[in-house]
Amino acid sequence: MRTTLVLLTLLLLSSVTSAEEARRPNVLLIVSDDLCSHALSCYGNPVCKTPNVDRLAATGTRFTRAYCQGTYCGPSRASFLSGYYPHAINVLNYVSPRKAIGDRATWPQHFRNAGYHTARVSKIFHMGVPGGIEKGGDGADDPASWTERFNRPGPEWKAPGDGETLEGNPDGKKPVVGGNTFVYVKAEGDDLVHSDGRTAAKACELLAAYAEKDQPFFLGGGFVRPHVPFVAPAKYFEPFPFAEAKLPPKKPGDWDDIPKLGINYKTSLNMKMNEERQRKAVASYYASVAYVDALLGKVLDALEEAGLADNTIVVFTSDHGYHLGEHDFWAKVSLHEESALVPLIVRVPGRKPAVSDSLVELLDLFPTTASLCGLDVPDRLQGKDVSKLLDDPTASVRDAAFCVNGRGFLLRTERWAYLQYKEDGSGGAELFDMQKDPKQYVNLVDSPVHQDVVARFRTMLRAKLRGVRDNDLDR
Repeated sequence: MRTTLVLLTLLLLSSVTSAEEARRPNVLLIVSDDLCSHALSCYGNPVCKTPNVDRLAATGTRFTRAYCQGTYCGPSRASFLSGYYPHAINVLNYVSPRKAIGDRATWPQHFRNAGYHTARVSKIFHMGVPGGIEKGGDGADDPASWTERFNRPGPEWKAPGDGETLEGNPDGKKPVVGGNTFVYVKAEGDDLVHSDGRTAAKACELLAAYAEKDQPFFLGGGFVRPHVPFVAPAKYFEPFPFAEAKLPPKKPGDWDDIPKLGINYKTSLNMKMNEERQRKAVASYYASVAYVDALLGKVLDALEEAGLADNTIVVFTSDHGYHLGEHDFWAKVSLHEESALVPLIVRVPGRKPAVSDSLVELLDLFPTTASLCGLDVPDRLQGKDVSKLLDDPTASVRDAAFCVNGRGFLLRTERWAYLQYKEDGSGGAELFDMQKDPKQYVNLVDSPVHQDVVARFRTMLRAKLRGVRDNDLDR
């Protein structure tokens, strides 16, 4: 009799545990590649309308000061997916963090280990664009992170349509070319011709299937636009006539106080882009953003139609920001605001919509979502659980955000942005008063009245790097 009671008790506890796991929130992570926040209407862009990103922001918490930890794809993704800063795992390139972290769980793997079904569609860990997307390979993906994974190949720059190479083509004679090149293609056909359209369709299919299961899920969907080449169905270009595209203000002598290592790898000068092609680049980027926005809308609709929206945390972000001609810089890698700042929207069922101005990092997503889902938050993680900001958006969780680009480091506080090139500062530095100079035109690093601020940041940076490297990876 006693044995029977024990067995019944164990069965009851097991069923309770299973029921609790089934009630755990799902996680839907959407990562757009190379998306800057200033291209989104909910972040203030008056031209590029993004109604679906806006719709998500209107029902979630929009973060205005979210920073990536690496301003190009490989380090950024390796960082927020592993839970470590790029210098902790020594990933400043385009490889998986797996070698560095050993058997430690990545963000999705932590959920998988806790009983979640984890799935990836397209680019979450690094994949080469356009080459990797054309081939449909796994790139630097981490198989242990996923229960199932799906690649969505697409034609990229080879898509039929009206196109032009904008970079290194001053006489307009170069055909449309591949590689990491500024190219646009007003493509023929519908959304499903391209990788992102197929990614959205697969995500919608999976959401419908998951609605029939009791197991909680972690679904990562990666859109490769607006990464170059700027390829989207032609209809998305229509709201953005090339001749009407506006370029950011230009400041004479803007580069005079920027150290050599602070000049970005892509500029209007070395790309040989005149104003006409610069306008085409801005308009084509906006068309790519509009395409992503439409696809996000399809995924959000599918989430609601599956009856999953009330128990699913939605995270929308990008791996880093992007320059659209500011300082005559283009693309990513720079440590300036346009490149380091990222859009971040987190919608949690039961939490009121809000806007948070707190400094946060992409590294905070792993511990925050784990906490929200009732999972253990590993002490080893270098990010912070910022879930309290969802209840009190006026709160603050960190004094400074930290970011790297392989040449130098950024410390961003509420008032200041300090950029230092090389660990010893021998590559120069920049200091900007973000309250008085939000566009970062006046470098104050040599200003006599700001030397105490500069000294404080140098000390902060040394301490930050010591803290980054003081981790469990060698233990």
